[in-house]
Amino acid sequence: MAKKSRPGRLRIVAGKWRSRLLDIADVDGLRPTAERIRETLFNWLAPTIAGSRCLDLCAGTGALGFEALSRGADEVVFVEKSAVAARMLRANARQLDADGAEIRQDDAIDFLASADGEPFDIVFLDPPFAAALHGELCRLLAERSMLRPGSLVYIEEDRATPAVELPAGWTPVKSKTAGNVRYSLARVGGEA
Repeated sequence: MAKKSRPGRLRIVAGKWRSRLLDIADVDGLRPTAERIRETLFNWLAPTIAGSRCLDLCAGTGALGFEALSRGADEVVFVEKSAVAARMLRANARQLDADGAEIRQDDAIDFLASADGEPFDIVFLDPPFAAALHGELCRLLAERSMLRPGSLVYIEEDRATPAVELPAGWTPVKSKTAGNVRYSLARVGGEA
């Protein structure tokens, strides 16, 4: 079977950009969060997404961050290591006229180690599964005081691996599986 010449497109599920299609960068291992997972996640986030400040760490296609902006988030900082993927994120932000999008081409660990400024309300954590970065990224998020009390952290990981150990003070809120993906939501410094 011949390889597709285009890596595909991503559809925004709901909100002001509902059904808009965005190009996906041609980068090995890049995979958008599935539409049905995004639908479930944003149902979970519905009471808190409007007006929120979000961090899409290891943004990749930007599926989670653009969905958040479409559904009313004020600001999303997209952090993506790949120059090709970061360029596509910028192009998609321009196409959507997404004023609340800030794209940073940076390694996620380096970004967290050096970041300062206003804390985030919601973090989307979906690094490449093979990189096994979930635990380190959670630790840095907790240590660097980048989250407000009550902030929510979404974690998407390979179902075949053990679930990431949450930092002290993080409470599991929701968890589901779909295919080979386990996805969950944790609250920082607050009860579920």
